[in-house]
Amino acid sequence: MRTVTDEAYSGSRRERHILKSYRTYLSFEFEEKETIKNITNHVKMVLEESGVREGIIVVSSLHTTSSIFVNDDEEGLIKDTLEFLEQMVPEQKEPYYLHNKSEKDAPAHLKRNIIGRSEMISVTEGNMDLGNWEQVFYAEFNGKRKKKICIKIIGE
Repeated sequence: MRTVTDEAYSGSRRERHILKSYRTYLSFEFEEKETIKNITNHVKMVLEESGVREGIIVVSSLHTTSSIFVNDDEEGLIKDTLEFLEQMVPEQKEPYYLHNKSEKDAPAHLKRNIIGRSEMISVTEGNMDLGNWEQVFYAEFNGKRKKKICIKIIGE
């Protein structure tokens, strides 16, 4: 863990704040080719380890065929999301995907483009600022192999 000193003003009194920077990696490997998994508890554990009480947390996928996003953990919504992505980016396309000339995973890359790479969540009093139903998810679009995410936390 690395610390950086930052001076901030609070009213007329000068206070000294210590900013921490904490980073860790988590690995996931799923049997399914495409799946969405709730990783909120994993992220909470890392936040607790960091000791940060006020700041931000960034959760990023380190692979071009997986995503991180925040939404409701409702089984129907998860299935609807996978179905929506399949309709937007079908596994087979005529004519074929140009990327599939060299690799056979163009749909996985395109689905990642739609969902995105990462989420940034504010942290208050040691807790992620998530709404009542919000959870952090890892979406896998080309599974059956180990992949990593990075969790970076900056704060005090």
